[in-house]
Amino acid sequence: MSTIDPVQLTADLIRCPSVTPEEGGALILLEKVLSAAGFTCERVDRGGICNLFARWGDKGAERTFGFNGHTDVVPLGDETAWTMSPFGAEVKDGFMYGRGATDMKSGVAAFAAAAIDFVKDTPPNGAIILTITGDEEAEALHGTTALLDYMQRENEKMDVCLVGEPTCPNEMGEMIKIGRRGSLNAWFTVIGVQGHAAYPHRAKNPLTAMVRLMDILASYELDNGTAHFDASTLAVVTVDTGNPATNVIPERCSSAVNIRFNDAHSGESLSQWLQDEADKVAQAYGLQIDVKIKISGESFITPPGELSELVATAVAAETGVVPALSTTGGTSDARFVKNHCPVVEFGLVGKTMHQVDERVEVAQIPQLKAIYTRILRDYFA
Repeated sequence: MSTIDPVQLTADLIRCPSVTPEEGGALILLEKVLSAAGFTCERVDRGGICNLFARWGDKGAERTFGFNGHTDVVPLGDETAWTMSPFGAEVKDGFMYGRGATDMKSGVAAFAAAAIDFVKDTPPNGAIILTITGDEEAEALHGTTALLDYMQRENEKMDVCLVGEPTCPNEMGEMIKIGRRGSLNAWFTVIGVQGHAAYPHRAKNPLTAMVRLMDILASYELDNGTAHFDASTLAVVTVDTGNPATNVIPERCSSAVNIRFNDAHSGESLSQWLQDEADKVAQAYGLQIDVKIKISGESFITPPGELSELVATAVAAETGVVPALSTTGGTSDARFVKNHCPVVEFGLVGKTMHQVDERVEVAQIPQLKAIYTRILRDYFA
């Protein structure tokens, strides 16, 4: 008989104001619930970030199923635009409202409830590990990476891992993520010589070079896609001079681009390409161009196989929908977990994540718990 109500646990978590990087009481709540169910819990805090490691079963068990999720949420935005309390977990017309309702307190609650009831009703011959971070929505420097570092030090290991991010675009069950594109940000600063706009020959206009560089980058076709990935994309996200005057050629201009890339590239290869193109334009225009690059994550793929089939079978059995195996979307902490063990992602419909009036269809939460329960049952069968 079910003992943990995932809907109530979701509501309790939403009421914790855990706007990244604040813990907000969410991990304290989870630790209390999991400890009461016999899970060994350890707080793994680092760099001012709170994280939780929980294990049921013996360390080094023959089979260990892992789950990764986060309880931190993005900022509210314009709080006056919310029609429901952002931390109220109020229910209206079958939806529960609140920041983190879909991304991803409902997923954390559903798996925790599934795992607790599963080990109580049918104790498996193996172990279950939950790695829950408070640092997924921000820089992700001291979140899942801190948990994985802790596991390495303590000889803890997951054989496979499920990340509970919302993966379904419109309909429950329609999509499993088996990989993610890489993400790279690049900032460019062109340094010229300020002058009067009526005498451009006495200045060196950084905008001319910057516009040329951005056109080259934005016009370039990175690839046409690969076996499991769509084509890579480059977006120019800002160009700025801070110059309010129309009769002044500014001294400098800055810009930034974001690249989402597939497995035809690496962060290193793209970084070299960006630097080379900047150097060519700098030389052509006789200007200095400084380049700063940050690689947020490399692309990765968990090839379709035993793990994706396990999850897909459970999803189809509980929803009647055969899920597609996808690599679309942004980044997730699966990019860190993939260095530890095979990983896939499955969770709720995520249409309202990060939006004002973020909400989850209440009926989907116990359905997700049922899917996670079936995955655990089939894994340990």
